[in-house]
Amino acid sequence: MMAKKYYVVWEGKKKGIFTSWNICKKHIEGYAGAKYKSFADKELAEKAFKGAYEDYKGVSTKKKVLTAAEKMAYGKPILNSIAVDAACSGNPGLMEYRGVATSTGTQLFIQGPYKKGTNNIGEFLALVHGLAWLQNKKQPEMLIYSDSRIAISWVKQKKCKTKLPQNEDTKVLFDLIKRAENWLRNNSYKNPIVKWETKAWGEIPADFGRK
Repeated sequence: MMAKKYYVVWEGKKKGIFTSWNICKKHIEGYAGAKYKSFADKELAEKAFKGAYEDYKGVSTKKKVLTAAEKMAYGKPILNSIAVDAACSGNPGLMEYRGVATSTGTQLFIQGPYKKGTNNIGEFLALVHGLAWLQNKKQPEMLIYSDSRIAISWVKQKKCKTKLPQNEDTKVLFDLIKRAENWLRNNSYKNPIVKWETKAWGEIPADFGRK
């Protein structure tokens, strides 16, 4: 039997995803600066736990099921494109990312895993890698899909706005971030970066399938 709600605890006596408010309450009660939120869907809860509390603060987490008409309004994805995604085990935790051909799912590149990464960082690096890959393949018009609004925003701002601490465990990752930011500042591209509409189209083809 599926739980009616899922409770994500980012900061508390114990971090994790819980299916009971009473259990969740035990892990946050009396804990200064506790960060937690309820979700109506397990998949959303798992994705949120891999991310940061700040990304979901004040955002509705109710799962919306689209009608057939609403799905039609989104149209269909453009298959002559590439799609990127990241996977992170923990927050932070082992992180990796990859890019695939949207039409076939053929893997075009994969990087990682990197120690002490976050999903948002992986999504950002995946997009920049994808843009550089398309430039190298002389595909200046080809579209690139990402299911992360945050990563798309960071790429457009040419800045990875992560709050992940810089230390010995994250040095390699921050070196990659710096290289990605430099690439964005020193290169121009025409490739459209488009949000993959998971609600209408299902999981992005580059998804690692670990939900």
